[in-house]
Amino acid sequence: MKKFWIEIDQNISDNERGNLLKLATQVCDAVLEKGLIKDIKATNLVSPSSSSKLGMPVLEGFDEAEISKLKEKGKKVAIRIYIKGKKDEDDAVKAADLSVDFIILDCIDWKIIPLENLIARTRGKTKLIAEVSNVQEARLALATLELGTDGVLLKTSDPDELMKTTALIRGQTPNIELLPAEIVSIKQISSGARVCVDTCDLMKAGEGMLVGCQSAGLFLVEAEVHENPYVQSRPFRVNAGSLSQYTLTSLKNTRYLSELKAGEEVLVVDRNGILRLANVGRVKIEFRPLLLIEAEVENMRVKAILQNAETIRVVTPDGSKPVTELETGDQVLVCIAAKGGRHFGISVPNETVIER
Repeated sequence: MKKFWIEIDQNISDNERGNLLKLATQVCDAVLEKGLIKDIKATNLVSPSSSSKLGMPVLEGFDEAEISKLKEKGKKVAIRIYIKGKKDEDDAVKAADLSVDFIILDCIDWKIIPLENLIARTRGKTKLIAEVSNVQEARLALATLELGTDGVLLKTSDPDELMKTTALIRGQTPNIELLPAEIVSIKQISSGARVCVDTCDLMKAGEGMLVGCQSAGLFLVEAEVHENPYVQSRPFRVNAGSLSQYTLTSLKNTRYLSELKAGEEVLVVDRNGILRLANVGRVKIEFRPLLLIEAEVENMRVKAILQNAETIRVVTPDGSKPVTELETGDQVLVCIAAKGGRHFGISVPNETVIER
């Protein structure tokens, strides 16, 4: 299995770092931090004040004496080499000959030829880890010379790049937390413009999109996957509700339903919080009778406006339920997103915004 390491930008806030590490613990093998490769599943990594020194040292540049000293002590060691020319490539080969366990390669200008050369020259002597900043670079490194590098080090502060790179390497994506919320109010309101999002994918029972009146609290609305006596199922579709509602289109960004267009990406979520991306095939806006649904979770009231029809279902902890059958006291699944304001869908945690 390919190694999947992460290095998190030190300039981001402790809260952003903690959230990114929480996602990374689900999928990554290790984190590069303060010159050490650390087991990412160690619980103390989530704390920015962690003083743990356990880990594999990473040397910056080729230092034969230091490599020999560490190896004589029986320690595993990694070396980071910035490939700017033939000398740097030769240094990487020398490090492999000294039985360095891992060589992290940052190819500054030429991306492919140096990797091809080093894969050929060091095969079986060490493990090559390519430093990348996005999923496209990861895909290239893992396919170079057909064999690819032994893994990647994703250097990022972007949870979306983590999600996409995880899908490439692991065939999965990080999860998000969904919480049960109690229905406290269901109210018929007048007709309004509602949005159906037709994707280029097929969804299954328990899968759908996160939507809501407030960016901080989103309901999981199920795709039209259920058969009924009157219309065929449409497992590619989420009848997502009022066009002014938010939907989560990535791990960090929301969009208004009215903004979505063919070819764009939306986030598909299941009841276990497992995420994947799907492309929009089309968006259909029609005027239909609507329902205002309110629920409470963690001393917070969240709201959604959905079409009043039997085919629209919200996901519950153990199934799903048509909105026409919802009653106060029922439990539904919601996502509590970052609090604060949003600027064109981007979270601004310190901004004061009141949503009602």
